[in-house]
Amino acid sequence: MTDTDSHPPAGPAVPEGRDGTPLALAALLSGTLVGTISNNVVNVPMPAILADFDAPLGSGVFIVVGFLLTFTATMPVVGWIGDRFGRRRVYCASMIGTAVCAVGAATAPTLELLIMWRCLGGMAASALGPAVMGLLTWLFAGERRGGAVGAWASVNGIGQAVGPTMGGFIADAWGWRWVFVPLVPVALAGLIGTLRHIPRYPGTRMSFDAVGATALTAGSGLLILGVALVPRLGASIAVLAVIGAAVVVLAFFVRHCLRAAEPFVDVRLVAEVRFARSTLGAFSFMFCLGATLLAVPLYLVGSGQSGSVAGLVLLAVPAAMTVLGPLVGRYLDRIGPRRVLRTGLALLIAGQLALAAATSAGIAERAHGLAATAGILLLVGVGIAFVQTPAATGATRSPAGAQGTGLGLYNLIRFSGSAMGAAWVAIALSGTDGAGGAGYPLAFLVVAAVAVLGLLGSFAGPDPEPAR
Repeated sequence: MTDTDSHPPAGPAVPEGRDGTPLALAALLSGTLVGTISNNVVNVPMPAILADFDAPLGSGVFIVVGFLLTFTATMPVVGWIGDRFGRRRVYCASMIGTAVCAVGAATAPTLELLIMWRCLGGMAASALGPAVMGLLTWLFAGERRGGAVGAWASVNGIGQAVGPTMGGFIADAWGWRWVFVPLVPVALAGLIGTLRHIPRYPGTRMSFDAVGATALTAGSGLLILGVALVPRLGASIAVLAVIGAAVVVLAFFVRHCLRAAEPFVDVRLVAEVRFARSTLGAFSFMFCLGATLLAVPLYLVGSGQSGSVAGLVLLAVPAAMTVLGPLVGRYLDRIGPRRVLRTGLALLIAGQLALAAATSAGIAERAHGLAATAGILLLVGVGIAFVQTPAATGATRSPAGAQGTGLGLYNLIRFSGSAMGAAWVAIALSGTDGAGGAGYPLAFLVVAAVAVLGLLGSFAGPDPEPAR
């Protein structure tokens, strides 16, 4: 079955001759690249950062999770801001803020200040997801949108490739602080390209549901924070209180939006089957990606490999995403989005089970162990490539995807998966020394279980429109 484009996003008319030009696409994809690299550039240098500040993983994980926490929690709000004040304007402000925060992180004298700059960087970059997706759906219509989303997925793969690999090489050569420096010129180049090649997107006067926006931002932030605190504090009363408060606030958010005349997010549209299963699939593959990109380098470095080697092995995941992204976008409607989605989730399950078996058997100490690990990661990358594009396309084709807040919610849930995947790795590895112990197999088994949930969700309900 295929999802038809029966609900194109509303928006101003695109100026003649400027609808979906290659230079406009390149300018938008530069923001995707910056956001992705900002997210994962610290994964491989993490052991060096922890050693420099003499900090445990339970504290250092906030270098990753802190960025993702603010990045995800503020996405729906910045999605609304983009609709209200203009998506291009908000996108440009995001690029400037990302560059400033990269400089702050590179010069942070303490772990606490590094985490602070990472949190601010996540907040600055949070506009990139909804703004890029919104501008893509505005500039590209019909079948061209699938190709544009495929290119977006491919650049996501490039960012996943450049971030960890670049982080490993730069940290080994000049120290971990230098890993943030390349973000600055890329962000500034994207800013210039946007101003020159993307038409203005005028804002639309609309009401702002402050209660709903605050509840969604606070509830999602508290939930990610509570999970991230588990490795450091365990299942303490404080942690349980934070998670319980998050559940209460999110339940209040849903109740409020159902009753409000003009809710921040129309939760009835969010419950539409196409948006719901796309979002669940996105959460599943990002949980897998976030966990894999943190656990594998920690495992390899803990077994005696250098950061550069770990980054090269990890390259297998984004390499597959980069190569397959455009192809999946091109043939998505011919094959059927749900069929592609299910295939990808099945491959993710197989890849995570293989990683669990490999780490249990101590593959890092075996001959050809690195090659075998790279082969498994290649399978994981193929699975992610098969899930990413149909999930994003399904979300943008749904009624909820016509709204900035809907796209923001989609990206919030998507990147919450990455944050919780990274936090889960820290939980599973608590007390694990080096590459030993049962922490790594357990980590990958739970990731496989999350992918199983995504696969089951893909069978929920028929498509809203008949197959073409």
